[in-house]
Amino acid sequence: MDWVQKTITLRARSRGYHVVTREVLEHLPELREFKVGLLHVFIQHTSASLTINENASPDVCGDLERHLNRMVPENAPYYEHTIEGADDMPAHIKASLFGSSLTIPVSNGRLQLGTWQGIYLCEHRNHGGARHLVLTLHGQR
Repeated sequence: MDWVQKTITLRARSRGYHVVTREVLEHLPELREFKVGLLHVFIQHTSASLTINENASPDVCGDLERHLNRMVPENAPYYEHTIEGADDMPAHIKASLFGSSLTIPVSNGRLQLGTWQGIYLCEHRNHGGARHLVLTLHGQR
C-alpha cells in the first residue's frame, strides 16, 4: 500500500459554497497512478467546512446559503462567543454541521464521485481568507 500526503492552500473565497473538485485534483496528479484506494480531505479551519453535493446547478449553492442562514442566524441573543464578529459563531456551528473531512473512494485513477457530485468548500465567514486542506491518498498503485 502506498501513501501520498500534501497540504494545499485554496485561495480566499466569498462567503458561500464553492465547488473545488478541480483544484483538489490539480494538486494530486498521483491519483492517476492508484488502482484502488481512498482520498481523505481534511480542512484545517473551524469556520469553514467540506461537503459533497450537486455540482451542476448553481442554485444549489444559493439554496444552501439561504437555508443555513435561517437555521443558524447571526446575532442570536444567546451567543456568548461574539468577539470576532456576527458571522463567527454561526460559522463555527455551520462548520460543525457539515464537518471537517471527506473520504472518497478511488478506482482506476479516478475519484468515485457520482455524475453530479463535487467537493465543496463551504465558506461560512464573510472574509475567511485562504483555506488549507490536507489531502491524504492511500491505496494500491
